[in-house]
Amino acid sequence: MFHAASSPGSKRTPLPALRPPAPEAPRPQRPDTRRGPSDEQRDPFFDNAKYLAIVLVGLGHAWANIMSDNRLLQTAYTVVYVFHMPAFIIISGYFSRTFDLRPHRLKRLLTGVLVPYLVFQTAYSLFRIHVGHTGDPHINLFVPWYLTWFLCALFVWRLTAPVWRMLRRPLPVALAVAMLASVTPGMGGLLDMQRILQFAPCFVLGMCLKPEHFHLVRRRAARIASVPVFVLTVAAAWWATPGLQISWLYRNAAAQDLGAPWWAGPVTVLVLFACAVLLTACFLAWVPGRRLWCTALGAGTLGGYLLHGFVVRGVLYAGGFEPDWMHGPLGALVVTVVAAAGVTLLCTPAVLRVFRWVMEPRMDWAFRPVAPRTAGESGGTDGRAAVSGQAGTAETAGAETSEKAGAATGR
Repeated sequence: MFHAASSPGSKRTPLPALRPPAPEAPRPQRPDTRRGPSDEQRDPFFDNAKYLAIVLVGLGHAWANIMSDNRLLQTAYTVVYVFHMPAFIIISGYFSRTFDLRPHRLKRLLTGVLVPYLVFQTAYSLFRIHVGHTGDPHINLFVPWYLTWFLCALFVWRLTAPVWRMLRRPLPVALAVAMLASVTPGMGGLLDMQRILQFAPCFVLGMCLKPEHFHLVRRRAARIASVPVFVLTVAAAWWATPGLQISWLYRNAAAQDLGAPWWAGPVTVLVLFACAVLLTACFLAWVPGRRLWCTALGAGTLGGYLLHGFVVRGVLYAGGFEPDWMHGPLGALVVTVVAAAGVTLLCTPAVLRVFRWVMEPRMDWAFRPVAPRTAGESGGTDGRAAVSGQAGTAETAGAETSEKAGAATGR
């Protein structure tokens, strides 16, 4: 018999002590895209830009009612209208660059853009008919009125985003289409196609941009260079205001419709596009990149956009802009402060919660269940990782909210 000490088993390496089982990793929570990405995923820069731009929209709509005898206000209105709509559209195109025609994104497009357009087009038409007693006493869902044109345009632009992304040179093609639209009179108000086509280059430009392009305009050198550009723009607007036909800035008519020769249309499209891009870059150069008191309001710009029109038109219909003092310096100051404060209030989370049912309806009852996406499915159409600068989760989860809530403007 072998001694116990010489047994082969006695020389084996002792087994390690048992470890307690590792706690089960929490299951990843699918982001609630209905409310947008979390604060860690959102870039404060874009929220700040959207808030400041929506304030400019409200100011422009308010100034339009009192600027007839105020050259300084006319100058400010002209400068603002050169870039504030293109700025919104460029940001909208930037967040639409990964949009495709998959079911879950089409559902977001329908519920987040088309449904609000139909609701607010109806609401504004009823407001105009029964409160303002102006215009055609009928509701036409195919002819956008007042500020609803942007939702209609955004629906078309996003629906055609895969086509623009497929082209080798999308921006020159978009500019060519815009120039052709500017020499096509009598297009009419159907879907406001003139604006859709003439503003399309701004949307396509946004789709072509990458995070590093926004980093360039956020540099200190760009901020310094923007000052003389704005000064020269204000001086040029002051000089041109008396003879300027402001309708050119709205992009809602062909050159012949404005009484100009046909060649003026393409030239104006190119000039306005260049000026819009330049001033948008200067505007973005001064947008803070850190979290501020107004950063959270950037997520509620859809409410500020769609609701402020009722206030401005309500004051107009009630004769609030008619007193003589309203057309002087004091009136301009009062209107500016009240309009900025009003738009700010309408962008607050409380207002967004109240109107979420119509601005961001779920409408699950209207759609078939969408199969969950696989783990390897990319947010882009080419399957590659999202470009650097902002987390891919933020791009895919927050894009659909940003495209409609951040990009909202109108005349």
